[in-house]
Amino acid sequence: MNDPREIDEARAAWQARAVDQTLKKSPERRERFETSSGIEVKRLYTPADVAGHDYLRDAGFPGEYPFARGVQPTMYRGRFWTMRQYAGFGTAEESNRRYHYLLSQGTTGLSVAFDLPTQMGLDSDHARAVGEVGRVGVAIDSLEDMERLLHGIPLDRVSTSMTINATAAILLSLYLAVAEQQGVPWDKVNGTIQNDVLKEYIARGTYIYPPGPSMRIITDVFAFCTERVPNWNTISISGYHIREAGSTAAQEVAFTLANGIAYVEAAIAAGQGVDDFASRLSFFFNVHNDFFEEIAKFRAARRLWAKIMRERFAARQPKSWMLRFHSQTAGSTLTAQQPDNNVVRVTVQALAAVIGGTQSLHTNSRDEALALPSESSAKLALRTQQVVAYESGAADTIDPLAGSYYVESLTDEIQRRAEDYLARIDKIGGAVRAIEAGFQAREIQNAAYRFQQDVEKKKEIVVGVNEFVESEAAPTDILRIDPRLEEEQKARVRAVRARRDAQRAATAMEALDRAAAGRDNLMPFLIEAVRRCVTLGEISDVLRRRFDEYRPQVAV
Repeated sequence: MNDPREIDEARAAWQARAVDQTLKKSPERRERFETSSGIEVKRLYTPADVAGHDYLRDAGFPGEYPFARGVQPTMYRGRFWTMRQYAGFGTAEESNRRYHYLLSQGTTGLSVAFDLPTQMGLDSDHARAVGEVGRVGVAIDSLEDMERLLHGIPLDRVSTSMTINATAAILLSLYLAVAEQQGVPWDKVNGTIQNDVLKEYIARGTYIYPPGPSMRIITDVFAFCTERVPNWNTISISGYHIREAGSTAAQEVAFTLANGIAYVEAAIAAGQGVDDFASRLSFFFNVHNDFFEEIAKFRAARRLWAKIMRERFAARQPKSWMLRFHSQTAGSTLTAQQPDNNVVRVTVQALAAVIGGTQSLHTNSRDEALALPSESSAKLALRTQQVVAYESGAADTIDPLAGSYYVESLTDEIQRRAEDYLARIDKIGGAVRAIEAGFQAREIQNAAYRFQQDVEKKKEIVVGVNEFVESEAAPTDILRIDPRLEEEQKARVRAVRARRDAQRAATAMEALDRAAAGRDNLMPFLIEAVRRCVTLGEISDVLRRRFDEYRPQVAV
């Protein structure tokens, strides 16, 4: 093997002999090339750029520490990633029809989108829900809605991911109640709730309660599922929305893992053993356009989380060290202009997710910059995954870009930058203190501002937006939500309240209030409440009165 100094000398000679002469005739496109995280991209990478790389220490083997090359020994040679398509709109019946359609087309897992009132703990007939019912997801107010949503879907055979945070424990309770009705034991139920409220304070805003009570609810879910629903992923610690808000790849890794650290610390403080719950933690990452950086990002995140769990938290079980993640192609990269270009973007992003070792993937649809996806667009997005899986060859070998001088160098640099951020967050006092101080939000805002400036100055080209622009008619074949569905949903939730046993519902709410005032695990009380047809909004109101609502400080 060549000595790194010998390679550097040879590279310098090549620079003088070949590159400098070429540059005199034809300058490069820009003075500095860099990734979305501001990492300089060199003209050429050689073994000298990874001179300190130790294969066994830094890469290792798939399924073994440090998991840089993947969390399973055979990865997709055994089975493909779970192919999900995020869907939910209008009423439960409308969404149920879409789920059955997607399953018939080859989707291997469901991914449920909820409307804003459901995310915010408001029933569909609440005054603040007007105009939002069923708009960006499905409206779920009661057990009857969840029954309709899951009608005909065998919960012991279909994995379901639910993108829900502040009301995640309530939605899980509804899901488990439907499993009971189907005769499915809870230990046979498989899926994920996002349940990650910290990133809501950072980047998204669908929080209800202050951080303290929110963390209590989350750790109650951890404890309950460890004992009663062992195959359920109790949280999906999400960098996706952090990236959608404008973060860099390195910030996405850092802020997501910082939140993960906070959840682990909270569960341990609540008396849980790290190896009792850590194997059911999962993550959710964005897949952006910078192909090689995204692959390196996933490799760095796995390696860093394994180190954190083994060294910081002294977890002993290898499953506790694994970073298992769902990924979704980047909604923020989709354009309303020339929407067919989005098919190409999503394909590149999906390929990066697969080469990067995702466990589950959602591919966005071509028309999502305009509306919720139409049926045909959702099918095309699913077909994109299937082509990558069955035709590209990308799933036939594990971590195929390992050993690339560029990818290994990027992996190391993203990890280094993420560790720097984690050290800064620790110095502030942890993720929650940093959130309260506005640290993560400021960093993301600054990154987003820099990127937008680059787009406006055409340092970054977005095809069809600031270059290769065309005049075009607005598409007409987009999904439109019938406004009558909102009135139908309001009538349904009122009918539920009218039909139920009012005394049994009131008793359940009183029991939940007492549990919230004390230290009992809230999950059994939430499940009993939904069984008695207490609505999502009513349950949230009980907890609002007990826990208060979070109001972020506004700088003046």
